[in-house]
Amino acid sequence: MKRLFSLFNVVTLLLLIAAYTAYQTVQKPPAKPDAPKLQLAQQRDVKVKVYYSDAQVQSMKAETRTVQVTQENPGALAQAALNAWAGGPSAAGNLAVVPKGTAAPRVYIRGAHYFVDLPSAYLNLKYGSGGHLMLLCTLTRTLLETRGADVTFLVNGQDVETLGQLDLREAFTRQDCADQ
Repeated sequence: MKRLFSLFNVVTLLLLIAAYTAYQTVQKPPAKPDAPKLQLAQQRDVKVKVYYSDAQVQSMKAETRTVQVTQENPGALAQAALNAWAGGPSAAGNLAVVPKGTAAPRVYIRGAHYFVDLPSAYLNLKYGSGGHLMLLCTLTRTLLETRGADVTFLVNGQDVETLGQLDLREAFTRQDCADQ
């Protein structure tokens, strides 16, 4: 008669138990992770200079506005300034350059160059060349107030040659809008 508890039978039984335990462990659903604790970033008030038109659409008027940003990097400051610009002026005698409720353009930075992505609604503004120039120059002066070399304008993320009768193939600089 053969022995029931031979070395081979004991080792085989232990391997079988280990395999069954491993199989049961693998089949368990993973534990649900805890949801991350969301923390709102601290917003800081920062003063920016925003340009609007005078009532005759002949010159630009600057307003110092306080905007809230979570980061004080150039991109966040530029976008906050354009959001304030699109919101319109707060001082009497200054004229908003875009109609109330018009979306603010998106701004992107690469080195010392700004890229302003205008919404397609800006193409439908019924301005003359002076109105379009005032629109682009108030944006340019607002962005280049503290830093940057030039501003390139896009519409819906695409290069466009003109806005109304104004040529957009070249970037706008401070000097292009100095006499407005």
